Amino acid sequence: MATNHIKKKRVPVHGVLLLDKQVGVSSNDALIKAKWLLSALKAGHTGTLDPFATGLLPLCFGEATKFAQDLLDADKTYETVVHLGITTNTGDTEGEVLETKPVDITREQIDAVLAQFRGDIMQVPPMYSALKRDGKPLYEYARAGITLEREARPVTIHLLEFVTYQAPFLTLRVQCSKGTYIRALGEDIGAALGCGAHLNALRRVQVGDLFIDRAITIEQLIATEEGARSALLAPVDALLTSFPALYLSEELARRFLHGQRLALGKENVVVPEQEGRVRVYRDADKALLGTGLLQEYSILAPERLISTNQNVPA
Repeated sequence: MATNHIKKKRVPVHGVLLLDKQVGVSSNDALIKAKWLLSALKAGHTGTLDPFATGLLPLCFGEATKFAQDLLDADKTYETVVHLGITTNTGDTEGEVLETKPVDITREQIDAVLAQFRGDIMQVPPMYSALKRDGKPLYEYARAGITLEREARPVTIHLLEFVTYQAPFLTLRVQCSKGTYIRALGEDIGAALGCGAHLNALRRVQVGDLFIDRAITIEQLIATEEGARSALLAPVDALLTSFPALYLSEELARRFLHGQRLALGKENVVVPEQEGRVRVYRDADKALLGTGLLQEYSILAPERLISTNQNVPA
């Protein structure tokens, strides 16, 4: 996905592009292309998708990059097709075939195995991953034919749902915690069934509170007139919808943006019942100011603030 080398004037762009990444494109290439198409000064993604995978890749621009970590930490939902009976060195369709076994699996066997992988499990990250060892990603060692010991890590499989089975293809829906490798999950399921497996297809359909049905492709972005492209972005606070909202007067907003802790107990502010992270707005124009920590006695401590020289409406 090469970008045009024409020099473009970069402009401040703020918001979240819900990209439906296509197969064969790296997450970084997709980000570079979208950044060029939007002429954006600053951009970042919220966790990579493998080139062979498709689906939801939220791209953050401008002030939204301050909150990208929230999506890195969020639960994610995938639809995947597991090809039973064939193992590959990468755990997906891009690798070399290591072993082929006959597949004679019943639905009852599948249900019994899937039950073993629901909830809190320990998972060994694959060698073909971006995890680093001595400053180098594991996939570089793997490409050199080197296999390193990896420690199993705790992950949570919130949902592991049987969708269809047409031998040798098993389609599943998975909702999981951050750090879960669906390739490793597919391989482990195949191993537990005794026939081995690799992923034939993988599509991410949800990240936190963001869904694939709102996403657009790079081709749709290209087809949109250049001046109208930024209107396709979701607002910055699309990343923060899981946090309660809190609205401040003009004076309190000014103090909040200066990094001051605010005692809201005696102010005319509707305060959420639970302590913890909140998204904070200026009441007059509903502009997002950033996130804060609501503490005991209705004390609001600023956390990540929107730059005051940017106009970033909610």
